[in-house]
Amino acid sequence: MEKQEDYVQFKEIIQSLPLKERKEKGYSWYPLEVLKTGYTYGERAFVEVARSKDNKEPHLFRPGKIAQLFTQQPKVNRPELGGVIHFVDKNKMKIILNSKDLPDWLSGGLIGVDLMFDDRTYVEMEKALKDVMEASGNRLAELRDVILGHQKIYSIPTSTPTLPSLNDSQNKAVQNILSSQDFAIIHGPPGTGKTTTLIQTIKLLCKTENQVLVCTPSNTAADLITERSAAVGLNVVRIGNISRVDENIIQHTLDQRLANHPESKTIKKVKIQAAECRRKAKRFKRSFGWEEKQERNVLYAEARELASWANTLEDRLIDQILSAAQVVACTFVGSTQKVLRNSNFRTVLIDEAAQALEPATWIPICKASKVVLVGDPFQLPPTVKSNKAAKLGFNKTLIEKALDYHPEVNLLNTQYRMNKVIMGFSNSMFYDDKLIAAEEVSNHQLTPETTHPLEFIDTAGCGFDEKVNAKFKSRYNPDEYNILREHLYQLLDQMGEAETPSIAIISPYREQALFIRREIKSDERLAELKISADTIDGFQGQEKEVVYISLVRSNEKGEIGFLKDYRRMNVALTRAQKKLVVIGDSATIGQDNFYSKFLDYCEKEDAYKSAWEFMQ
Repeated sequence: MEKQEDYVQFKEIIQSLPLKERKEKGYSWYPLEVLKTGYTYGERAFVEVARSKDNKEPHLFRPGKIAQLFTQQPKVNRPELGGVIHFVDKNKMKIILNSKDLPDWLSGGLIGVDLMFDDRTYVEMEKALKDVMEASGNRLAELRDVILGHQKIYSIPTSTPTLPSLNDSQNKAVQNILSSQDFAIIHGPPGTGKTTTLIQTIKLLCKTENQVLVCTPSNTAADLITERSAAVGLNVVRIGNISRVDENIIQHTLDQRLANHPESKTIKKVKIQAAECRRKAKRFKRSFGWEEKQERNVLYAEARELASWANTLEDRLIDQILSAAQVVACTFVGSTQKVLRNSNFRTVLIDEAAQALEPATWIPICKASKVVLVGDPFQLPPTVKSNKAAKLGFNKTLIEKALDYHPEVNLLNTQYRMNKVIMGFSNSMFYDDKLIAAEEVSNHQLTPETTHPLEFIDTAGCGFDEKVNAKFKSRYNPDEYNILREHLYQLLDQMGEAETPSIAIISPYREQALFIRREIKSDERLAELKISADTIDGFQGQEKEVVYISLVRSNEKGEIGFLKDYRRMNVALTRAQKKLVVIGDSATIGQDNFYSKFLDYCEKEDAYKSAWEFMQ
């Protein structure tokens, strides 16, 4: 159902549009300049392209997405070629093509790239589910039965040393994982040091296991694990596509490890020679005479021989690199790549498990003997496009199911991010008041004389009705931002000569985030400050000293739409360290029980203000 709905949305929204509209909506780049071409590992060519440096239009191209390179040159044979986006860096993009060779039309101009429908993930999810369901009498069957509560978790107590860098709940989680023989869960609420605990666990596992597989649902999360693993001295290899093009990540990718090897020049040279032989052979048409056909066959044979030699050298190097790695980091689908096809691991750690669809989570589990799920089921959920599939349970993640079956979860209970007042509401609503604010953050705030760490600014009665961008169907509220801006001005004035804190403005609505970015850029006072403006999803995993949340919704019907996703709102409410300011219409949101309780909490904490106080 999900695959069908995904495809229908793609077909209706993207495929039917002319190029001009696809560009405007962020589904196409055109025209493009070809910056670089070459060959990556395996029999794959790549191309790096760029759109105009002045182009500031938002787009939907992301690492790992399927894309199609095309040309609008007239009378071109096969004017399209598919591939996978390896990275996107501002207005540059690298695409790994589904081809041994680069298209002949690449140097002729009029080049563009389209976003395409991606069914690879669905194929891998179906394959994994089939393997899990049919597993019998093997390790996968045992893991399935343990994770789904049909068998108890089997543990052997270990004498793991207490790590002084971790707190009691973190040490307990590490010890539990090391003693478990099959399955463990780390439940890490916001700011509780989930990634720190995970990295220390990996470090200890590497002392007793040859190699550890760490998988995540996103390239961003896989990059973070790569960076943090390398920072503690582990030999980590990042497989697949990357979200950031910087030295901290690039140097650990399999591509770069291969490129840095002394033999890589030889391999590259041989691949170019093979491609040249194929190019020459293609010039001979089938209608040519016997001698031409013979020459064509000789060229193709030479190309095959050269390619085989290059592949043999490359496979040997890949084996050397992967064998030496202590940690292999990738996304779920990345774990199915050819280089890992025959690899099996003692332990797989799955980070951000609460953001992953259950079938996707099973993909890396099929490659391991022991599973550790890490995440927080009360933060960002996986995206499900089919409402029918969601109602039938497709939006319930494997970590949520496992938590139902295994009460002995490792809850990290000390958070190091938020003032206790900022933490309080989420702690009560999501974590049964089990979280404790660490002493060093419990009462921290901007300066002793500044305002309360939590504020709700109520726009009820101000007539600040939400608006809808007709093109993108996303909502925004300019008047709400005007109040936010005035509050920010006053806050900066109060701080006087004190150092400006780190500031973020986030919203559930993409259109509001884009509107705010434009407004900040044209604001003489704010443009010079480093203020992040993003959606809640875009700000996941980040934190700032001051966070503003613009709720946007304000209408007579009391419709709150996106705001109904309380897990997403939990993410927003837990990003601020010292001051959280929420701006919204109590008359609209207050009809919902969750937000009604939030308003009550703000009143109890003396954190309620009216927008009228900030009218200018």
